[in-house]
This record gives sequence, structure tokens and C-alpha cells, in this order.
Amino acid sequence: MRRFSAVAVPAEPPLARETDLRRPSQRPLKPSSVGRDVLSRVNAVAVLLALADLVTLVVVCVRHDVAWAWGAWVVAAVLTIRGAWRLYRRRLWLSWLQDLPRSAASTALAFALLSGVGLVTGTEQAELSPVQWAMLEFALAIEPVRWCVFAFGRWCRRRFDRCDRTIIVGAGEVGVNLARTMLEHPQFGLRPVAFADSGPDPDREPPLLEVVEGDLADAIVRLKAGTVVLAFSHTRDSPLVDAAITAHRLGCSTLVVPRMYELHPDGPGIERLRSYPLMRLGTAPTSRPTWWIKRAADLLLAAVALVVLSPVIGLCALAVLVESGRPLFFRQVRVGMDDRTFTLFKIRSVRQSGADDSQVTWSVVGDSRVGPVGRFLRRTSLDELPQLWNVLRGDMCIVGPRPERPGFVREFSAIHELYWARHRVPTGLTGLAQVHGLRGDTSIADRSRYDNYYIANWSLWLDLRILLMTAGELCCRRNR
Repeated sequence: MRRFSAVAVPAEPPLARETDLRRPSQRPLKPSSVGRDVLSRVNAVAVLLALADLVTLVVVCVRHDVAWAWGAWVVAAVLTIRGAWRLYRRRLWLSWLQDLPRSAASTALAFALLSGVGLVTGTEQAELSPVQWAMLEFALAIEPVRWCVFAFGRWCRRRFDRCDRTIIVGAGEVGVNLARTMLEHPQFGLRPVAFADSGPDPDREPPLLEVVEGDLADAIVRLKAGTVVLAFSHTRDSPLVDAAITAHRLGCSTLVVPRMYELHPDGPGIERLRSYPLMRLGTAPTSRPTWWIKRAADLLLAAVALVVLSPVIGLCALAVLVESGRPLFFRQVRVGMDDRTFTLFKIRSVRQSGADDSQVTWSVVGDSRVGPVGRFLRRTSLDELPQLWNVLRGDMCIVGPRPERPGFVREFSAIHELYWARHRVPTGLTGLAQVHGLRGDTSIADRSRYDNYYIANWSLWLDLRILLMTAGELCCRRNR
């Protein structure tokens, strides 16, 4: 059994690093792919479980002479349902018994669904019976296979050290005990490499691993960490939130020791590291397969909208030309994902003057340079139609936090808590804050909260809801 060996740690004053875990946006973070190669993102156990289900389904369908059409439906239904029930999730505890109820229930649901489809469509019993027998054989055959996959996964973690390099935020008693448990039980798939904390408690020995210095993002990249565990220790909640968002932004798996963890029950999203419950935070939206669906939909919608609305854009440009001459379009530097800047395009709604103050002027409400055409364009949001080109270029999405100018990003990040965290995803034409009336001269703190809520709860359905609410706002002129 591996021993928890001490590593010399330089002496440092208490609370020396509390600010190091805060406001990591003082410099741009690198994209989430840095520090972790593609293969390290693949969870071998989850892949093996999915392959085991697929191969077993094919074998039982062939054995029972299931028709090709029904066989395809069987494979699609079973894999979809079991995937939705999170049987292919990343996990610490490779326990077949723990997963057995979920596996059996998902198989039963797939059996009931396929049988119901057969009855509704009037499928003859002679054709439906092989499907039902194949599903029953799958239910019996897959569980021994899954037991072997879990046992193989535990053996690989112990024998070949197939463990995620882990940084523990919190060097108190809980954090040290977690590190010791990880080292003594590698079958859970975590290998601690460092602590990140505000300093050791004065009434106990210092942590027995390296205490990272400087920014947490630097430590994640330098140590090639794939997992960050937030052990509350004596660190206040606010730095822990910043640390969680930093890990999230860099593509790390993030686990949190809940308050009153001794009384915390198991449930969805709860992992077990021996006697410690750990809440697994959701992965970054941009790392999920559904994000590619979002990107494909953005490209399709933007391309179609540009073609359909090109006459409208042309008429708006002509109106600007008649009212105030050239240029017809307005270019402005904005901040996008990972603090990268890009050029945003709009139809010009403000008359040109001698000096360009667009980078330092927050709002043009009541500005005498805005004529009747400009007011109409801004009131109807027609001036923002050229941003569809930004969507095609990949600078923006249809739905996301609204992009802001670099000077205001620096100012708001210094004043408003977690404003910097909204740059974890691409910016958008419309967003959750905008459909709740937060446009123009409105609360920046509220915008930041809405944007971070959107990122934490992102889904394709949430994007669709925002698009429908945007259409309703444009038609009904609510929240104006």
C-alpha cells in the first residue's frame, strides 16, 4: 500500500494566498484545451461500458433473429435511455452493486418502451417476440459484463496509476484526509499533486504536499491537473467560488466537499471517496457534445437569416446613408470567450463626429448625435443584424452573454464579483440578461448574475427558451 510521504514546504505567513484564489481574471486565461491533451479527457470506463452495451445488444439481436429495422430501434433506445440515466458517466466509485438498480431500471424502461411501440404500431407478435426475448437476454447478460468492466477499471487504476492529477483547494484537516485517502486508495482514480489554500492552520503541522503559489490557473496548467477538489477547510466561500469557476473554465472536473458532509445523503451528482461525499459540478458547456449541436444550429440560423434579411439590412444601410452619409457600418472592439478580443459589426446609428468616443462612452441615450433613423434602428434592434456575420465567423453565438468593450470589462471585473467569469463561453446576440430587461444603462451586477446562471445551467432547451423570449420581447416591446 502506498504511503503518504511528506514533502518539504517552504514556510509562509498565514493568509498569504487568500487573494491568489480570487479574481483570476486580472490576466486572460488560456483556452480550456491547454494543459490537458485530448486523450486525458476520455473516460475509459465510460467508453468500455458503452461498448459493452453495444456489443451485447448486437449479439442478442443476432441470436434471436431480430429484424434489422427493429434491431436499430433496440440499439438506439437502449443506449439513449441508459445514457440519459447517466450509466456512462465519469465516476470515482467503480461499484457494480451501487449501479445495479439504475442499470436494471433503465433496461426495464427500454423494454417497456419498445413493447409499447410494437403494440401501438400493430406489429405482429411473431415480429415483436424476438425483440422482447432479446431484451430479456440483454438484461441477464449485461450485468456480469458490467461487473467485469468495473473490476478491470479498478485494477488499471491501481496497477497502472490511471488516475487524474488532482489539486485540493483547502489544506485543513478535511483536505489532508482527502489527500491521504486518495493516495491509499488509488482505485478511486484521483492522485493528489498539490494543495491550494490560504495557508496551514497554526495549530497543526503544515500540509504534506506542495502548496501551490500564485494563481490557481497557473498551477492547473503547470501540474497538468485534471481534477480540482474544493475542501472547505478554513477558506471562505468567495475564494472557493472563484476557484471552482477557474477549474471549470480550464476544463477540469470539479468536486466539492459539501457543508455538513457527515450528514449529507447520496443522490444525483454525489460521488463517494470512501466516507467523504463529493458533489460533482457540471462540466464546462463548451466541452459537452451538445455544444457542437448549438454551434451547427448557430451556423445554419445565421446563414439563413443573413440571406433572408439582406434586403432589410440594405434598406437600413440606405436610410443611414441618406440621413448622415458614410460609413454605413460601425466597427467596435469587444471582448469574447477567454478574454479574446474581436471586431463587432453594427449598422451605424450615431452620426459621425470629430472624435471616436465609442470605447469610453457607456450609453448614447439622449445623445443629440442619434437621429430619427438611428433611434428607430436602436429601438427595433435592427442595427445589430450585421452581428450575424460575427456568428458565422465564430466570434459569437446566437445566444450567450452580451460582449462588452475592453475598458468596461476591466472596470466591471474590478468592481463586480464574478463579472470576469461570464467569459467562459462565447458571447451572443441575445442572452438571458437581455430578455429580462437588462439592456443599456441597467445593473451590471444583475447582468453578471444572469450570465453566470446561464452558463451554470446551459442546455439546448434553455437556448430555445431565450430565443422564444427574445422574439416575444421584440414583438410585444416588453422590458424596454
